[in-house]
Amino acid sequence: MAETVHNGRVTQMVRPARLVNAAQIARDTEVRQSPNGVRFATFGETGLADLDLDRMLQTVPTAITAALKANTYYFVPLAMREAALDLETQGSGIVNPAARPEDPESQEDPESQEVPESPEDPERPASEPQPAQPQPAQAQLSGASAAAPPAMVASAYSEEFSDAAICHRNLDLEQGRRAVFISTRLMGDRFALSFEFFINVAHAFVERSGVPASFADPVWRQALRGVRGETSIDAWETRNLAFGRPANAPPEPAPPLSRRNRASMGDRSSAPAQERAFARAAEESSRQPALDDPADDPAQTGALADSDGPHHNERALYLEAAFSDALAIYLLSLALDFDYSELREREYPLLHPSALAERLRLAANLFPPNPGYEFALRYRRRA
Repeated sequence: MAETVHNGRVTQMVRPARLVNAAQIARDTEVRQSPNGVRFATFGETGLADLDLDRMLQTVPTAITAALKANTYYFVPLAMREAALDLETQGSGIVNPAARPEDPESQEDPESQEVPESPEDPERPASEPQPAQPQPAQAQLSGASAAAPPAMVASAYSEEFSDAAICHRNLDLEQGRRAVFISTRLMGDRFALSFEFFINVAHAFVERSGVPASFADPVWRQALRGVRGETSIDAWETRNLAFGRPANAPPEPAPPLSRRNRASMGDRSSAPAQERAFARAAEESSRQPALDDPADDPAQTGALADSDGPHHNERALYLEAAFSDALAIYLLSLALDFDYSELREREYPLLHPSALAERLRLAANLFPPNPGYEFALRYRRRA
């Protein structure tokens, strides 16, 4: 039952939150397509303005959306984890989605039901073995995985449901199609929601299209130079594994400067106090010494990402993670202005600004912005 809430002069009808099967939403909800080709739909009280949604969807370059035709993005209040199926019916319209109407046939009069015979036959000699008794269905499924619980979506926000919600949840549909349910009410602002959407878009694109050599080779050279930090925990851990280090290894110290590079730096004590942070970072990155590896030979750079080695698989996973991250951050920079430090996490050091700037420029060259969007790196001046 809907409740009436008086908010000043406006009367709002607030419906209690309920859980709905995600497959039913994918089947019954009208799917639309943005001008740049993103398939999407909305369900429930998302709290998302149409203008903000349109701006976010149309950020994705058409060269990327062409690879996302099998995906439909559903913006819902809350996408639930599997643990949500354990919620009990208690207050605020919360329902237990695991509850199902009982089978009418199972509600027969107990006296009319047949009583199974005792497993022991009194007329059978005690020395004769008893016939094997059928086991319950659960025991017969011991060698096979039981059916996965259905994916559920909350139609509105509630504190109870938010505790069991997840940022997004994927649902594989028929004919190779996939539904991606994104929780709009679990994100604190446009920045968080946009980044969640772009991360999903980037991973889906990389999964289908792979990593181009024009991106993989420069990024792998960054890793060989020991550039500081990374763009996600996945990239950080797989990069460590690609070099034979533990996944959670601490950052390695920067290699010392060669005498030649120290001399080329000159006296910079007279440099102006205010200078561009990214410009300084670019200079510091360029001062790192060159290494004697195939990356130094331009004729061999095309084979950097594909060469065999003891950690070839880990290197491939690292480049996929780095490319996905770069695409997501690039799309975020097209959709809104943000400070790079907002991407900082505690689990790993953030990628050096100059290295990120290089990756974003590579992404912009591969996927130019759509009309009405602009890619720009703005530099923060030091006080």
